[in-house]
Amino acid sequence: MSRNKFKFLTILLVITLLFVMGSSQSSAEDRKPVFDVITINFAITPPVAKYIVHAIDQSSNEGSDGLIILLDTPGGLDLAMRDIAKGLLNSPIPVIVFVYPSGARAASAGVIITMAAHVAAMAPGTNIGAAHPVALGVGKMDETMIKKVENDFVAYAKSIAKKRGRDVKWVEQAIRKSESITAEEALKQDVIDLVAVDINQLLEKIDGKEVTLTSGKVVLKTKGAVINQKKMGLRGKILTALSNPNIAYLLLMIGLAGLYFEFAHPGVILPGVIGGIALILSFYAMQTLPVNYAGILLIIFGIILFIAEIKIVSHGMLTVAGVISLILGSVMLFESPSPALRVSLNVMIPTVVITSLFFAGVITLAMKAQMRKPVTGLEGMMGEEGDAITEIYKDGKVFVRGEYWNAFSRKLVGKGKRVKVIGVKGLNVEIEEVRKEKEE
Repeated sequence: MSRNKFKFLTILLVITLLFVMGSSQSSAEDRKPVFDVITINFAITPPVAKYIVHAIDQSSNEGSDGLIILLDTPGGLDLAMRDIAKGLLNSPIPVIVFVYPSGARAASAGVIITMAAHVAAMAPGTNIGAAHPVALGVGKMDETMIKKVENDFVAYAKSIAKKRGRDVKWVEQAIRKSESITAEEALKQDVIDLVAVDINQLLEKIDGKEVTLTSGKVVLKTKGAVINQKKMGLRGKILTALSNPNIAYLLLMIGLAGLYFEFAHPGVILPGVIGGIALILSFYAMQTLPVNYAGILLIIFGIILFIAEIKIVSHGMLTVAGVISLILGSVMLFESPSPALRVSLNVMIPTVVITSLFFAGVITLAMKAQMRKPVTGLEGMMGEEGDAITEIYKDGKVFVRGEYWNAFSRKLVGKGKRVKVIGVKGLNVEIEEVRKEKEE
């Protein structure tokens, strides 16, 4: 009896194990691949580079099957681009760069980012190219230095293109001659892997494609993939916004105006606090942008000239010089051929006008305050009128502004006469009689 029970239990255990194994295998087979998606539609700056590298690490840690980067960029900074390319080349998961939607572009730094991806794709109506390196924020380079920078960038780009099996010759043309091509031309010249109208078609076309990771070759399985859209966090949005040259410029101007107002009117506090915060934020932004320090010095010099106008009588010449310095500094502040890394004229012109009017207004108020007749103390007595309480000559009493004063006069003034203060000596006031005009 016990032997039969043992056999029964053994058979039951085997059946259970087979059922569990079958369920596990079925569950593994039913699991759908997951691809995270992020959108990059701004200039390539250090905050953007950190965001992309962090997205790669996060997707890898969460067990995603890959990361899709929707790219639309006019270019950006060389160091930020290299950080992104390094992250793509050493990514533990497949990364697909998709120049999307129609009308988007992968210019300048965007070329290298696209070519460094495991899969490079473009939507119809997009373009890629114009990757010639430029000097940002370091002044003009001589021909020898320009050649060195260009050759270094060409070698860097060619090494990435060779590693990913893309057209090396075209990459060199894009850098040396700023060549730009359409999505269809890029596909024909083996610059990219495919053209797709949207993410769904992209996933369909790359299903079964073999890519090489740092760990070895893997085959992409994208059939029925789950698309996980990821949005940039608040911190990333703030840092990216600060790296916008227009925002950085506005923060600089607000900061200087706030501190100037605080120095001109000590004790107000709020303008000084706002100015200090704005100035610190602008300094952070400028370390991520191609700043020309001559531009900053000209702007600061303009503020100094505005302050000097209050102390020195220049009949407005210092204010005019300050406005000119402010304009020149604003134009020179960011040196870059890329519009995305320069202050827009639509922002610069109104800002300069408003700032100049602000300083001119503060200067006018300060000068009026200096020239205004005193209304308190002994100086405020000048010109005040009152009544003679006694007869006044060498001494006497007057009633002025609700108070009794010792008074004297150069001419005899009778009691009860209307008098006016014409001088103050110590605690005595000098007065004269106010004579009414004779009526005709």
